[in-house]
Amino acid sequence: MLAIETRDLKKTYVSNKKSPGIKGGIKSLFSREKTYVDAVKGVDLTIEKGEMVGFLGPNGAGKTTTLKMLSGILYPTSGHASVLGFTPSVRNPEMLRQISLVMGNKMQLWWDLPAWDSFVVLKEMYEVDDAKFKRRVDNLIEALQLSDKVNTQVRKLSLGERMKCELVAALLHAPQIVFLDEPTIGLDVVSQKRIRDFLNTLHKEDNCTLLLTSHYMQDVQELCDRVVVIDHGTVIFEGTLDVLTSRFSDVRRIRLSFSENVSADEIAKYGKLIGEASDTAVVEVAQKNTASATAAMLQYLPVSDVSIEQVDIEEVIRSLFTEGR
Repeated sequence: MLAIETRDLKKTYVSNKKSPGIKGGIKSLFSREKTYVDAVKGVDLTIEKGEMVGFLGPNGAGKTTTLKMLSGILYPTSGHASVLGFTPSVRNPEMLRQISLVMGNKMQLWWDLPAWDSFVVLKEMYEVDDAKFKRRVDNLIEALQLSDKVNTQVRKLSLGERMKCELVAALLHAPQIVFLDEPTIGLDVVSQKRIRDFLNTLHKEDNCTLLLTSHYMQDVQELCDRVVVIDHGTVIFEGTLDVLTSRFSDVRRIRLSFSENVSADEIAKYGKLIGEASDTAVVEVAQKNTASATAAMLQYLPVSDVSIEQVDIEEVIRSLFTEGR
């Protein structure tokens, strides 16, 4: 059975438009003009149990709206969604006990209480028995290094500490599917790395399904088997990051080291010079010309070392959205 499946999933927001001024206010009392905004225009997803999938897209692309529909928070305007065989919008208690949603900019912990008190409340909500709760929470707290933090008021914790506590709260009932919406947003690089390592370990132990949105490509590269890219509410790509890079970037970068100094003009004959030092250079060439350009530089320049690299995935994603390709 698939973990997640959607077909032509859509969400349209409807609001009333009011003309400015007093006249507009009076007019709106008698006739209101409606505006329609398509947040999600027809998303098709197929995710197997145990997969780790990155859900990428610019701000406003429809990522969070899709996650909210899959977790039952929002009703879709049309289309079909299935999560573990359930229809999310029905909010069947059996489904809710098997999923979890972590949002980097939202909190489910009580602000004025220690995190531990929230864990105990959630234990009762999810009907987790005492033995399983203790074993699970102890493991999560140890893995996230929170033993000296869980009895502190949530408001007094740092952002990274609060995010780790949010993960414990979301995972204490051992969900089969975890929706992660920007789980490392605003965190320093050390905290980001710890959370990524924790999620990798969790996946190996629980074999849970992870659907992750993040603007940090390092999160996606370390965690996800494949990615789904969405823009303006529509899926525009589905596959691995390697395929994404090769499809949407038609250039390669040749990194060179020289045994003696070479002028920039001499190097620029072979491609676009994008990085240069006294004895090194990076030259960007069309993918189809990579072999010939490399051979020519090896023949005519004093090259001591050479490597060929793909364009960084963050540049590919940025280009994909800004250039509208």
